[in-house]
Amino acid sequence: MIRPTTAADTPHLLALTEGTGVFKPHEIEALNEVLSDYHAETHKYGHVAVTYEEAGRILGYAYYAPAAMTDRTWYLYWIAVKRDTHAKGIGSKLLRYAEDDIRQRKGRVLFIETSSLPHYELTRKFYLKHGYEITGVLRDYYSDGDDMVVFRKRLQ
Repeated sequence: MIRPTTAADTPHLLALTEGTGVFKPHEIEALNEVLSDYHAETHKYGHVAVTYEEAGRILGYAYYAPAAMTDRTWYLYWIAVKRDTHAKGIGSKLLRYAEDDIRQRKGRVLFIETSSLPHYELTRKFYLKHGYEITGVLRDYYSDGDDMVVFRKRLQ
């Protein structure tokens, strides 16, 4: 089931994210700050955090929000699935949930950013499989040789 994320979920989401083997330590710290801010304040501004739970186990989550100073543009900031449950449809369910929720909120376009590094190849293929297009590449954005790849999908 996909449900709203609670503050009590934070330690589980941090461990899940770290356990993917994809995210860097400073990204885990950033997620902790994002979730703290979400529970304290940003949920009031339309930010959304949802958790995928099955049989009492947290298996994934997504975090998305409207982009400031835009006309109904949204960003998917975080999506992660427990490593031992990859390729079982959980990420797809979370992504579809976010897209449907954003549509209900009258969102018109969703952007997602990710890395160009080789260990993000499956992530990039995942977005392409779900109808996203690469709309831009910012060379050396994260670090030398690590580009930002920007995906886009029209929701209306």
